[in-house]
Amino acid sequence: MRGTAFIRFLATAGVVATLAAGCQSARPPAPAQNTAALPTMERVALGANACWFKSGDAAFKPYRLAPELNSFSGRPRILLVKRNSPESRPLAVVQAEGHPARLQAFGPLFNEPVGTRMATDVKRWAAGGTGCR
Repeated sequence: MRGTAFIRFLATAGVVATLAAGCQSARPPAPAQNTAALPTMERVALGANACWFKSGDAAFKPYRLAPELNSFSGRPRILLVKRNSPESRPLAVVQAEGHPARLQAFGPLFNEPVGTRMATDVKRWAAGGTGCR
């Protein structure tokens, strides 16, 4: 009788282990997106750099990206300035503050034909999207 009870115990334990393994997901859950101002602006800066500048996009040839992410004001930002005159007034500013981040985008470049595309790209990157349009 003892041997039979032990075999039943092992069979039951095997079934329980199989059921428990079936309840576990194959991958751990993805970490939640950080929506604070700095991580949001880091995503925007990486997207802008890759898609607007490093890609060789002709619409952005006259400009240069000037990230200012280490902000003591709590408003990390990126600037688009004239390529050959980086000390001049920014033509576009994208900044964020708070948690969750509240984005602001302004400057004369947003009134140009490329401005609509810039706004769409910034919103996508800020929300965690990747890639170029």
